[in-house]
Amino acid sequence: MGLVADKLYTAEQVRLLDRCAIERRGIPGFTLMNRAGVAVFEAARGRYTSAKSWLVLCGAGNNGGDGYIVAALARQAGLNVAVCAMKDPAALSGDAARAAAEWLKLGGEVLTWPLPPSCKAELVIDALLGTGLDREVGGDYREVIERLGEFGAPVVAVDIPSGIHADTGGVMGCAVRANVTVSFIGQKRGLFTADGPDHRGELVFEDLGTPADIHGSVGRAGERIREYLIAEVLPGRALNSHKGHYGHVLVAGGTIGMSGAVRLAGEAALRSGAGLVTAATRAEHAAYLNLARPELMVSAAEDAEALQKALGQATAVAVGPGLGQQSWGKALLRACMDSDLPLVVDADGLNLLAIDPAHRDTWVLTPHPAEAARLAGCQTAAIQADRVAQALTIAQRYRAVVVLKGCGTVVAHPEGDYAICPLGNPGMATAGSGDVLTGVIAGLLGQGLSTWDAARAGVVAHAAAGDRAADSIGRRGLLATDIIHHLPSVLNP
Repeated sequence: MGLVADKLYTAEQVRLLDRCAIERRGIPGFTLMNRAGVAVFEAARGRYTSAKSWLVLCGAGNNGGDGYIVAALARQAGLNVAVCAMKDPAALSGDAARAAAEWLKLGGEVLTWPLPPSCKAELVIDALLGTGLDREVGGDYREVIERLGEFGAPVVAVDIPSGIHADTGGVMGCAVRANVTVSFIGQKRGLFTADGPDHRGELVFEDLGTPADIHGSVGRAGERIREYLIAEVLPGRALNSHKGHYGHVLVAGGTIGMSGAVRLAGEAALRSGAGLVTAATRAEHAAYLNLARPELMVSAAEDAEALQKALGQATAVAVGPGLGQQSWGKALLRACMDSDLPLVVDADGLNLLAIDPAHRDTWVLTPHPAEAARLAGCQTAAIQADRVAQALTIAQRYRAVVVLKGCGTVVAHPEGDYAICPLGNPGMATAGSGDVLTGVIAGLLGQGLSTWDAARAGVVAHAAAGDRAADSIGRRGLLATDIIHHLPSVLNP
């Protein structure tokens, strides 16, 4: 099940998987619904053993049908269960109608909204809206979701928290904040980016016994980047080796007053395993930049011509941290782009690129949402409204691997592949964190990884190191250098 659990799908793809299991493999839809109900019941019962009063909120479709199955199982287990139906069970059809009928056959009651004041619950099951939601939540559904907090009870969501868009992770007007989400058949990509992670709580995945081989039959799936990718793409090191075997990374940037950015990127490249790192920066910084990190080499680069020697020695380049957008920064960016070396572009390098777009082979762009909006020629809100689609659009426009930073960082390939990193934490929203990521990816490029592998492995290593730093010192007050400190433990699994 591991490989299936690491694939990410759109809602439509999951519907096709469901249909394939039913029509091609002969698994009855009601069997799948029962398996879903059992999965939710067991997840809820196992985590909230002291909750004796359950409220199950059932919507009008199959998501609601799952809810009726959960309610029946809970009643059979001796729990006090109330069902609130958003649609008259008599008006349901298909498997959902059958599930509701079985609930009624057990003697279960069906309440309607608004609930009577006497209705109390120690646990709420959200089976209101499934993955088909494509418009803002309104009417009674909105009122139910907005008033869920009044119960003061934990919430277990069926398949997806109601109100979260399954593809984008956006909140459709309002959304349930679940403590646990039990998702079925295929992982919905919206649970891993934008608002999805904040609303899903703990995520439990159940493939419901669907055959593994059908999961490649519905078009290109995304990838949930796991930490074990690092061991898969990073080769082992021979005893008989030296620093020249592990790449020479050039980091170009650090205009007046911004030397810290290039130093962070350079140190991160070293901590990621690069054999040599040179920081090409302003002459004013060159004399002292490596005092605090003597392993860094420093080159004074006042113009593109002065950068050429360093470019000639490098195996990979990172440009942008602290670069500025004046003539000096423009000259360094152009020189780096004119080389044929693998390249990472970040920060002001991206802002300059947005002004003068270009194409190039073997490069990685690492924008945050505002920089991505400039690259795409749209508003930041449009980027956040569909992070996967926008990352893919930018990747195709610039023919680059794109790392769209944020909650659920998206890595997009110009050929249409995408991956989402489930790791990381809000403590990493701090000055210099992006410079560290740039250095990590450049360090991996310098060691010979492809742009796709370096981007994915760099993102997950950076995020995992950030999580370890947060575990050690907490999220508030975490510094970029704390992330760097934990990189070796992540990159030596």
